Amino acid sequence: MVERDVTVGQLLLSEYQTVKDEQKTRIGFRDNLLYVTLTVVAAVIAAAAQARQTSMLLALPPVCVVLGWTYLVNDQKISAIGAYVRTELGPRLAALAGAEGGEVFRWEVAHRTDTRRVPRKVLQCVVDLLAFCVVPLSALVVYWAAGDVSAGLVAVSVLEAVTVVGLGVCVVRYAVPFGAGAAAG
Repeated sequence: MVERDVTVGQLLLSEYQTVKDEQKTRIGFRDNLLYVTLTVVAAVIAAAAQARQTSMLLALPPVCVVLGWTYLVNDQKISAIGAYVRTELGPRLAALAGAEGGEVFRWEVAHRTDTRRVPRKVLQCVVDLLAFCVVPLSALVVYWAAGDVSAGLVAVSVLEAVTVVGLGVCVVRYAVPFGAGAAAG
């Protein structure tokens, strides 16, 4: 009989630690994206005001879309890791350990039952929309209202507006319980 050096339980615990490390890294990265977005927005607005060039505001939509999309993708992966631990990894470890009720990693479930979770998620959706969609759309409105517009830049700005609205739709879809991110949420 061959003696095994590594058990299935050890492998699953190692996988748990690896996915939780990835989740922790993604949370830090995601949360910093809001600060980066605020910094970029402030810098672009200050530069546009100083130069008195509203066309410089056209830099905000693509930057906000890239940062917002990166934020959204990381947020979805964070939720997907939690769902994987709750629905796949936890039950497998519980079965191996013979855990009563078949549950391990109770925090993965417990924090989701907080009565303030839904209002927090709604508020986070509003913050995400403000940072990544309302700000760049406001910049476009300021550019359009300034009157010093060219046909080429208007065409670019309309494309930017459509892209920002598309990001907004994605943000909302991932936030609502039945949206694209609901399975991982």
